[in-house]
Amino acid sequence: MTKLRIGMFAWESLHSVKVGGIAPHISELSESLASRDHEVHIFTRNGGFRDYDKINGVHYHRVNHDHSGSIVHQMDRMCDAMYCRFLDVRSKYGEFDVLHVHDWHPINVLYRIKNHFDLPFVITYHSTEWGRNGNQYGGWWEAQEISHREWLGGYEAKEVIVTSSVLKNEIQHLYQIPDYKVTIVPNGIYSGKIRKDVDSGKIKKEYGIHPLAPVVLFIGRMSFQKGPDMLVEAVPKVLDHRWDVKFVFIGEGEMRMHCEDLVHRFGVSHACHFLGYAPDEIVRDWNNACSFVCVPSRNEPFGIVVLEAWDAGKPVVATDSVQLVDNFRTGITVYQNSDSIAWGINYILDGLSTNTMGKEGQLLVETKYDWKEIAKATLEVYCKVV
Repeated sequence: MTKLRIGMFAWESLHSVKVGGIAPHISELSESLASRDHEVHIFTRNGGFRDYDKINGVHYHRVNHDHSGSIVHQMDRMCDAMYCRFLDVRSKYGEFDVLHVHDWHPINVLYRIKNHFDLPFVITYHSTEWGRNGNQYGGWWEAQEISHREWLGGYEAKEVIVTSSVLKNEIQHLYQIPDYKVTIVPNGIYSGKIRKDVDSGKIKKEYGIHPLAPVVLFIGRMSFQKGPDMLVEAVPKVLDHRWDVKFVFIGEGEMRMHCEDLVHRFGVSHACHFLGYAPDEIVRDWNNACSFVCVPSRNEPFGIVVLEAWDAGKPVVATDSVQLVDNFRTGITVYQNSDSIAWGINYILDGLSTNTMGKEGQLLVETKYDWKEIAKATLEVYCKVV
């Protein structure tokens, strides 16, 4: 393939504002594309950084904008700033071959660019507003506007990328995107990114946990979509099976207070530790110090936490919304209720054929989900529009 000039548009990255799973996807995919001698420009929010940097071969163009008002109004102003920056970058570097937008946040800027310059663009859906809220939002105008922009992105894009078959079914059901336009390209991870030699006993002791106690780890937004409340409801059932198990919750969100209230009502607060938002190194430490990771999601477009657990060589207990797990080979798949989640956790705790699960997952990280493979698949999508 000839060298491409690629414009990436996202509201977060590893080297600007970091919010969730889009940040590593944007930066690490772009680095992998740049390593193949393509020219990649990321347009994103500033977050206290310089307006421009070139990091690991990738051009970062960061914009400032007014942060007042609703998230929709903030993204409108971000898109205005991105459009102005895009015009400057285009005049300096030359015409772009393909533009790539991630989720709904930058849709308006791509719509404007398309109307003025007729440049092809690709959209990657990382999730949907319906999936994030579990269809809980009803008539909330902001959620409806976000959903409209998600539909607009799929309608206007030349090609659509989704990270899983679950998400493909979801966006086609919601937005009637034709099958010929959609390609599944999974998320990725650098092998060894999470893997680390740690003194697990020392890490546990820092949080008042016995060094030999098994630890179940939850990492993610404390939201309805991610199902931390179902895991909390499973805690008493697990403790009835094995009294010394501890649960560590890493993440913030609207359900944190509810979950903390539940553990007090159940009388299991001694077994649960809520760390809130944690820096990357703390997350990495716990991935390596825990016994295994639990992903109790009600809706999971992909599940990067699964790849991170596997990279650390840990098995996973995940609900059937997570399609990454090969049941009884790389982890345990359970139903979306507390009884089933407790059963899966107890199965792992009993050590029934689970000793090789983490290693099997680690092998997948090194092959199927390596960024080189993801970049190759993404370039194949670009070929369709260039």
